[in-house]
Amino acid sequence: MILDTNALSGFVDGDAGVGDALRTQARAAIPVIVLGEFRYGVGQSRRRSSYEAWLDANLIHFDVLSVTEETAIAYAALRMMLKRSGRPIPANDAWIAALALHHRLPVLSRDEHFDAVPGLDRRSW
Repeated sequence: MILDTNALSGFVDGDAGVGDALRTQARAAIPVIVLGEFRYGVGQSRRRSSYEAWLDANLIHFDVLSVTEETAIAYAALRMMLKRSGRPIPANDAWIAALALHHRLPVLSRDEHFDAVPGLDRRSW
């Protein structure tokens, strides 16, 4: 399962629903895009030191998914298809979707715009 930024934030903040969803999965992954968004938010947080400590202690339990040339091809095709269909999604979420499709993993997210991506399994909590 791939976490989006809101799911990762919820998990770090102790949201039981995110934890319950992750416990049912064999694999938990964080796209490098999500890690960047999260670190950007952490950098502006009053709880910066505790969030950074959590990352230092827990990031090893997740697969960090990097963008490859194959991901870039899938991303471009996905964005073009969604734009043509009149249902574009934010660029970073298109990267997350491309990685999820590439790795054949569901996305844990409350963002319903992921539902516009054909073949993507979005799960909520």
